[in-house]
Amino acid sequence: MIRLAARALISLLANAVGLVVAAQLLDDMSLSVAGFVTASLIFTVVAVVSEPLIRQIALKNVPAILGSSALIATLASLILTSVLTDGLRISGLTTWVLATVVVWAAALAANLLLPLVIFKRVLAEARDGA
Repeated sequence: MIRLAARALISLLANAVGLVVAAQLLDDMSLSVAGFVTASLIFTVVAVVSEPLIRQIALKNVPAILGSSALIATLASLILTSVLTDGLRISGLTTWVLATVVVWAAALAANLLLPLVIFKRVLAEARDGA
């Protein structure tokens, strides 16, 4: 249970980092301060639910897109987040494509690095105890 909660926290923080990085890099994407938490929560919930679903559909029907299922889930999450909240605004086809790639890449990097930062003490204790 603790591991699941830690994983959820890491995903939420990583997706928040991805959204902030994309909003800072792309002129036609904005993330309001007031809607940031709501946008991050909605984005994370949609991403967590849609990625396994998209992966399963791709595995059964279109194996060629299996490798891009995370990008498709990121795009779906961005679309639903922008529709469901006023905190995220993206305009222009190019910005949608770039936002998908930037959010995905930044969230992936954050997903890899955040556990090392957040759980540094726990990892050190586990290493020293082993």
